[in-house]
Amino acid sequence: MSVVASARITLKNSELDLPGAFGLGCVQLLEGVATEHSLNGAAKRLGMAYSKAWRIVREAEAHLGCVLLLRDGARGSTLTPEGERAVAAYRTLQAEVNELLAQRSDELFS
Repeated sequence: MSVVASARITLKNSELDLPGAFGLGCVQLLEGVATEHSLNGAAKRLGMAYSKAWRIVREAEAHLGCVLLLRDGARGSTLTPEGERAVAAYRTLQAEVNELLAQRSDELFS
């Protein structure tokens, strides 16, 4: 039998009582914006309503204390430098956690 461990990371501001978090859903939206240059396009690609996408981004911005996405009217949207750093940091952290989980689950369940 092969056992696979997984974890999903969410980041929250522990000092504030806020809804939402910064997690995989927001990261996928921001990556979509980087590709599509549009939050609406990124939301559609994920099968999500535009209003929900904006809510997710706004809640993540509140938790991280920075603006992640800039809207430019009809020209679309772009990630801020902070948005780019947040996506990269999340992906790095998730990869490190995945590696640790794989290592430890092999040690503990083999």
